[in-house]
Amino acid sequence: MYTTVEEKINKTVEWLREQVKISGTKGIVVGLSGGIDSSVVGFLIKKAFPENSIGVIMPCKSNDKDRQDAEAVAKAAGLDYIVVELTQEQDKILNKVIDTLNEKNKDTKANYRLTDANLRARMRMSTLYTVANSLNYLVAGTDNAAELYTGYFTKYGDGGVDILPIANLTKREVYEWGRFLGVPQSVLDRPPSAGLWEGQTDESEMGTTYDMIDDLLEGKEIPEKDKKIIEKLHKRTEHKRKMPPMPPKF
Repeated sequence: MYTTVEEKINKTVEWLREQVKISGTKGIVVGLSGGIDSSVVGFLIKKAFPENSIGVIMPCKSNDKDRQDAEAVAKAAGLDYIVVELTQEQDKILNKVIDTLNEKNKDTKANYRLTDANLRARMRMSTLYTVANSLNYLVAGTDNAAELYTGYFTKYGDGGVDILPIANLTKREVYEWGRFLGVPQSVLDRPPSAGLWEGQTDESEMGTTYDMIDDLLEGKEIPEKDKKIIEKLHKRTEHKRKMPPMPPKF
């Protein structure tokens, strides 16, 4: 059993190299959001593949601070990166679909914000795979153990990846790795957010905190209110963690 952060990071780097070798690819790409999870993954893929790793920053109706933090991460890690602006393309698809549905008198208002947010995540996924296919790379996901358990990711968006390097880490462990790796302080200090809309934060949307989720995953006692919220999220998002259902052979 590996006990120190450095040992665990080194073993994860070895694992990343193995995954690329097994897949017959050349390297790894990750989307950089300016948040702690993608930052840690960015540092890890750079360690694993100094010459064959790249970060992709994908502004899409985003706050300028997200791009600034993402660029700071790439520079701190020495990670090559590109910026692909997606706002206009996302707007075109969203507006075309909504206008077409409205012509059929379909009500699109109730789910508009979520539709908008999920389309951003899915366009980023498509962009990452376009980069990955072009370079013969794998797409690294950035979900941690807390996000996977609660289903706090977009199906076929940030959940559409090839490998999940930090899937076994609690959120507090992600921060621990981030401090060890040298993630910029501006990223360490910012509240976790998927950047889905102005003022959005993970914890306000989930209705509980990462500390509560981490404690539950570690087998600790937590308030019943938080436990109910977390287990409800877990049950409701079970479909995200499985292949789509298929009928039996008739």
